[in-house]
Amino acid sequence: MRRRRTARELEAEAATRPAPPDAALPPAGEAVAMLARRGLRTRPTRPDLPFPADLPEERAARLAAHLGHYAFRLFLRGAILRRGSFRPGEATRYLSAAKARPLAEALVDLGIAERRAGGRYRLLWPARSFGGTLEWWVARELRRRLALDVAVGLRSGAPGVGGDLDVVAAAEGRLFYLELKSSPPKHIQRAEVAAFLRRVRAIRPDVAIFAVDTALRLSDKVLPLLLSGISGAGAAHARPRRIVRETWALTPHVFAANAKQDLVENLCRAVAEGLRALAPPPP
Repeated sequence: MRRRRTARELEAEAATRPAPPDAALPPAGEAVAMLARRGLRTRPTRPDLPFPADLPEERAARLAAHLGHYAFRLFLRGAILRRGSFRPGEATRYLSAAKARPLAEALVDLGIAERRAGGRYRLLWPARSFGGTLEWWVARELRRRLALDVAVGLRSGAPGVGGDLDVVAAAEGRLFYLELKSSPPKHIQRAEVAAFLRRVRAIRPDVAIFAVDTALRLSDKVLPLLLSGISGAGAAHARPRRIVRETWALTPHVFAANAKQDLVENLCRAVAEGLRALAPPPP
């Protein structure tokens, strides 16, 4: 039988070990720091954008203003999916070619697309999907409208929890997590909702929002998937409460929202409802 080492031997061995390396520098930004305090060592993902990540502020502001229009978001989403040159009418099923052309010209004016022969256009920076642009825009608007500290596109660092944290934000000592979907509700699957809820349980935000950039109802498919996932995890049966239109409180701290009439305004309403639920009861 192997002899157990004495306490003196264990202490002597420990005393010979070198000092641990210097701790990493504190994370930049309160949102990322709040994740670090929860034991999560996040790391940024590579931006997936159809424009430079360091877009000059004047052009970034103009692009953000365009993205505030649902039609422009639909058009840019379609342009990204074309994977090459496209005619304006090919980038969207919801606008005529005549109405789509000014949107293509707006992309040229912003310096993120070019005109090609035959009335075609091409994005100058390819992107895999519209998701990164949606995250960039929502984060910018939350920072601008609510003065939130915001970070986008982070690997959570939570063991056994895959995927990225689309948008995390911090204010008033509270942590917010937003999952953003650019696909229509019919394309959202149970597995995606389950992954969102796993990330919520791993990072323990004060307020979590599942948002879909669509004018279509969430109550037909997305809401039942979220409610099933919350109830299936052993939580008390969730009773959704409509805040406005298709913006819902599923619990006092978990919300769902769509883009009718204004995606960012709906997200701001959900943030406000979450903060109010966290406040002490009124006198």
